[in-house]
Amino acid sequence: MADVLEISRLALHDQVVARLRGLLVQGRIAPGAKLNERELCEQLGVSRTPLREAIKLLAAEGLVDLVPNRGAVAVRLTEEDVLHTFEVLGVLEATAGEMAAQRITPEELAELRAMHYEMLACHARHDLPGYYAFNARIHDAISAAAHNPVLAQTYRSINARAQSLRFRTNQDEAKWKHAVHEHEQMMDALARRDGAAMRAILTSHLQRKRDLVLELMRAGLLYPDAPAAPRRTRRSA
Repeated sequence: MADVLEISRLALHDQVVARLRGLLVQGRIAPGAKLNERELCEQLGVSRTPLREAIKLLAAEGLVDLVPNRGAVAVRLTEEDVLHTFEVLGVLEATAGEMAAQRITPEELAELRAMHYEMLACHARHDLPGYYAFNARIHDAISAAAHNPVLAQTYRSINARAQSLRFRTNQDEAKWKHAVHEHEQMMDALARRDGAAMRAILTSHLQRKRDLVLELMRAGLLYPDAPAAPRRTRRSA
């Protein structure tokens, strides 16, 4: 009986984390907004204990900031944060992609193909949340296929803070379609075990994401309640 109760508790914890992560990534909790524990408990149907455990985990992931005298706040990145984050992500994803092309197993490649087709189905249905869920899993799986746990853990840690920004870059249909095309190129490069191609595709993919995020931020569309940020000439390498 104790084992059953422990499994139930862990299952509840995972569910609360997943649902709260979804609210943050999809912007249903606005960047910069304070997490209202009472409202979230009612919305998620849980007590404060599992909610606070979930908030602590998501703070460790970088989706939540714990601010003294204010509590938990949905992360809101500055332009400088975006430049620094995507600069590191670009290097990590390009390296992981190159290594994955050389080390991926047939089973891992088959699983990636399955997720890719599920992602395409979500795109065809214009199901952005579903699409992004598979998209994130694909990027995680490519990182895992590099078979370097230090790289995979570092990638997950850095990418967590950029998840909600990456989600927003596919709101435009043409840009979304181009992102799908890039993913098709990734699958082709992995199948050919072409590490150089994977590095080039992922480098371009992350640079495009960075530029779209900055474009939305400078236009005042990323954080609609804030004035548009002035254009800056500095660009990351």
